[in-house]
Amino acid sequence: MRTYRMKQIPTPLLTLIAGIFVTLVSLWVGQHHGLLPEQASLQAGLVDDLFDVMMMIATAFFLVVEGTIIYFAIRYRQRPGDMEDGSPIEGNLPLEAFWTAIPAIVVIGVGIYSVDVFQQMGGLSPSLNHDHMADLVMVDDASSATLLAQADLTMAGGAAGERAPLLAEANPPENRPDDFAQNKTKYGFGAGPKAGYPDVVINVTGMQYAWLFNYPDDGIISGELHIPSDQDVQLNLSAQDVIHSFWVPEFRLKQDALPGKETQLRFIANKPGTYPIVCAELCGAYHGGMRSQVIVQTPNEYLEWLKENRVAEAGSPNQTIASASGHHSPG
Repeated sequence: MRTYRMKQIPTPLLTLIAGIFVTLVSLWVGQHHGLLPEQASLQAGLVDDLFDVMMMIATAFFLVVEGTIIYFAIRYRQRPGDMEDGSPIEGNLPLEAFWTAIPAIVVIGVGIYSVDVFQQMGGLSPSLNHDHMADLVMVDDASSATLLAQADLTMAGGAAGERAPLLAEANPPENRPDDFAQNKTKYGFGAGPKAGYPDVVINVTGMQYAWLFNYPDDGIISGELHIPSDQDVQLNLSAQDVIHSFWVPEFRLKQDALPGKETQLRFIANKPGTYPIVCAELCGAYHGGMRSQVIVQTPNEYLEWLKENRVAEAGSPNQTIASASGHHSPG
């Protein structure tokens, strides 16, 4: 009786099949991971594309590494009754060079790609990559706008209704194109897809534990951010006390607000809606409650909101923006 042994599948063919499987799964995961919130700005697409590429690479490495571990754990497991030592294995220089070179190439490639995205968003030269630099508003540290409001706080031992100052009155900064000649440095994402002066400029102040938004061209101070859709918006950020971080996940943008140093964030929101504003820098005991919201409106709705709030500000110039009620301990 003639015995036929099953012909083994060649190793190169197995490697090819495994490579095709890993590639297809990685591509699918990269496009369908569902880990990011909706896109609400033009810049969000740049960040999402980079994230998708990183997810594909990470999935491929995960499948290769974990698949190899599982294969070797099964293929070279100890058989029943086998009490012998394992076969001595010497190093393989070509293999070690290969698995060192591939990750190095991947890391360098992702690094170059991420720097390109960072530059497209204006991260490397926020104040110098516009065609009409002289049209931008540049403000030095001494004239940076500070926002102060007063809150109705009942002070321990004081009369009821006594006010405790929290923030100074908002003073819109003056336009100073000549500051370009003095080479004033700005930090942040300052280059919107448009060149020249932005459509809307808003001064943002972070404090423990709230955000205040000052519209210098309209004399409006608000506790929530209103912006028009499909228009170039620039936020001039500062902090009154400690470092805060202005983060809108749906915009894929985050920028620190620094005490004594102005930073900026420039973007175009392209999807009307209401999105959370989160402080992403630990700033104190109530850091988790330092939240607000950005309301992206159509241009007509935004103009209507400006009109209504101009009237409200004019009617009650000394209104309280933020107040804390209840009794407080002397501490």
